[in-house]
Amino acid sequence: MSVLASLADPARAAGMDEEIDFLIRSVAESECTFIRNGREHDAAAASDHLQMKRERGRRYYDTTEEFIERIASRSSWSGKDYRIRCGDDEPVTARDWFLSRLKVFRGRRAP
Repeated sequence: MSVLASLADPARAAGMDEEIDFLIRSVAESECTFIRNGREHDAAAASDHLQMKRERGRRYYDTTEEFIERIASRSSWSGKDYRIRCGDDEPVTARDWFLSRLKVFRGRRAP
């Protein structure tokens, strides 16, 4: 499905790739702990995992929001939500963390 969407609208696909690149880079550059299936992972391991899921799961998303919902927010193996803890803060859902980062990115691009 996403292959057809990208063929139909290359500009939209390029924009989506830019947004997803930013999200994965945000993970890599964070000092947050990522909790996946009850186990803690550092930012580098989490970004590597998301990049792998991005490549393998391209057919499951056509928008950045779908990438967040279907790929970056929960385990495809267990169905459990990913959680992110930054510093001493309480963990938040990965979905909420990624949506807030996406909002920041889009705010930077706004005229």
